[in-house]
Amino acid sequence: MTETEYESVVLVKQEVFVYKIPPRQSNRSYRAADWNLAEPIWTGRLRMVSKGRALCVKLEDKNSGTLFANCPIESYPGVAIEAVSDSSRYFVLRIQDDNGRTAFIGLGFGDRSDSFDLNVALQDHFKWVKNEEKIEKEKVEPKQQLDLGFKEGETIKINMKITKKDGSEASSRLNNKKTGSGGLLPPPPGGNKVSSPSHQPTTSVTGTGQTEWGEFTSAGVPGATAEPSTTATTPSKANSNWVQF
Repeated sequence: MTETEYESVVLVKQEVFVYKIPPRQSNRSYRAADWNLAEPIWTGRLRMVSKGRALCVKLEDKNSGTLFANCPIESYPGVAIEAVSDSSRYFVLRIQDDNGRTAFIGLGFGDRSDSFDLNVALQDHFKWVKNEEKIEKEKVEPKQQLDLGFKEGETIKINMKITKKDGSEASSRLNNKKTGSGGLLPPPPGGNKVSSPSHQPTTSVTGTGQTEWGEFTSAGVPGATAEPSTTATTPSKANSNWVQF
């Protein structure tokens, strides 16, 4: 079951003028000055109606509504309705009877705003028709989906910049340079350096034949006798020469 199309009134102008125009002698555009504008051959009402995508201009009697002429319009701008070159208030219509015979007549408005309304109505209708055709075409032929995937062998490179707290920029790549033979990373900035171990203390012979180790040195020599100490010393004083680790 097909959808029923209803006739819709697009534009109505209560007073328009129809003129007899001379035959077109060349391809130059029509000029209203060539018409007898003071004596129109008919005065009546204009009614523009649409039925689906079809559009036509009907010239009717203002009182009885009797049809004077019918102008089917397939496109605009086009042959069916054409503006003249010397005025915005006049047009040339190609009217058609029920037998398919056509003739050209002049159409005029008393006010420029009326002719402007006619232009807008024509443009809006055919803009709608164009959109409808586009929608129907997309239903039959869907839009081709874009392939945004990576092809074989394709790579992408992203350059990133990292901003420090102080506002300076640092590269996102890490420094992979090795330091030293062991491949260790450099120490953190501001770290304490570890000093190298000190040399072993050397012993020196004093004038009495004893070393800095005192009585403990002589205790390791066979036959040596330790002299008794006349004064009692605390362990901290006696071992003052020990190197503390």
